[in-house]
Amino acid sequence: MNLPVLSSDCGSCFGLCCVLLPFSREAGFGVSKPGGTPCHHLDVSDGCGIHATLRQDGWPGCTVFECFGAGQQVSQVTYGGLSWREHDNLAEMAAVLTVMRQVHEMLALLSEVERRLPGATSTVLERVNALTSYAPEELLVFDLDPLRDDVEEVLSTSSAHLRATWDGNDLRRADLAGQDLRSTDLRGATLRGAMLIAVDLRGADLTDTDLLGADLRDADVRGARLGDALLLTQPQVNAMRGDAATELPLGLRAPRHWS
Repeated sequence: MNLPVLSSDCGSCFGLCCVLLPFSREAGFGVSKPGGTPCHHLDVSDGCGIHATLRQDGWPGCTVFECFGAGQQVSQVTYGGLSWREHDNLAEMAAVLTVMRQVHEMLALLSEVERRLPGATSTVLERVNALTSYAPEELLVFDLDPLRDDVEEVLSTSSAHLRATWDGNDLRRADLAGQDLRSTDLRGATLRGAMLIAVDLRGADLTDTDLLGADLRDADVRGARLGDALLLTQPQVNAMRGDAATELPLGLRAPRHWS
């Protein structure tokens, strides 16, 4: 099965997230702006004028955001290379980008499961992937909820299977913000939806730890073993504080600010 690229490639996008999506100063974007208004740092070639110094200039929200490759998919495939500068319905394009980002995120999670447990995604991966070729009007009327439920069932079942060899703690939606978890055995635990803001995970072993939806903003993962963590996504990684010794799962990359 041919899947689209599931990580952002800004060079193949028309700066859609900088134009179509709203953002606020409170969320770390320097200023607040409505959707459909280009960021004032966007240049004529759809590049960011302060990309190399976003955090220093007060735009950490941009360094955390990840479209899972939806930006270039919408730019080059859905709209066939038609820029937002030439399109007469930015509200439609924004809605398409929002839906496509959800589709690509599901694909990224399902792809991880398929890599760890070949055949576990059954036909769900194929059904989600089919949406990437939909025309805008088809994508916007498609009911994602039943498909999302099927994806969630696959993710939950596969996670339980992979964690079955461990006597892991069930810490779903636990509020662990700011805690020192370095001495806590988290292998095989489920931390789905847990509040892990600013937790200390330096050197921690998170093998087969389910991190789906966990809030990991400012979590200190320097030297942590995340290479076999389950259902970890690039936005979560971008929000953490790591270093060269932090192990990451296949396909995820260390953000620039780690160095």
